[in-house]
Amino acid sequence: MTGFLGGAFDPPHNGHLALAETALEHFGLERLFVVVTGRPPHKDAQTDAETRFRLAEAAFAGRPRVELSRYELERDGPSYTVETARWAAERWGDALFLVGADEFADFLRWKDPDEVLEHVRLGVATRPGYGAESLEHVLAALERPERVEVFPIPALPVSSRDIRARVARGETVGDLVPPAVARLIAELGLYDDC
Repeated sequence: MTGFLGGAFDPPHNGHLALAETALEHFGLERLFVVVTGRPPHKDAQTDAETRFRLAEAAFAGRPRVELSRYELERDGPSYTVETARWAAERWGDALFLVGADEFADFLRWKDPDEVLEHVRLGVATRPGYGAESLEHVLAALERPERVEVFPIPALPVSSRDIRARVARGETVGDLVPPAVARLIAELGLYDDC
């Protein structure tokens, strides 16, 4: 089975890596595509898409069975999961999309959530504050809840928003992101004014 981990990656952090590594083993994925969102439909990215792609490349470099995808960067318009799910299912058949439980908590507000589940299955990674029980109301509202599997990942209370805020305050982030990402953030002067 082929997995997909999408996101703005603004910046990618150790939580993203933990999710990817855990999912590769838990689901026995043959490969995992990291899909950098071109234009996030529900929030503005702080950094342009090409820079976020470079950050993701740095974060996931050398990881076995992990490849980056430019699919959402090369298509026009906002990056809706349902469109990427259609593409993934047509190309790879049995596909699994990975999301954090915090994102899945808002899944009913996504564009065509039931259609997403027609095309792909979802692997939902629990995070601190978002256990499986807090997601029951979302599952209950779906036409195909059996297409969703909740799985645990190591508790890493880290978010891209917190990392940007720490950089803006002049604090170090080397404990939250891979070393290559920390170097790129410093090199490019990212998030200084967030």
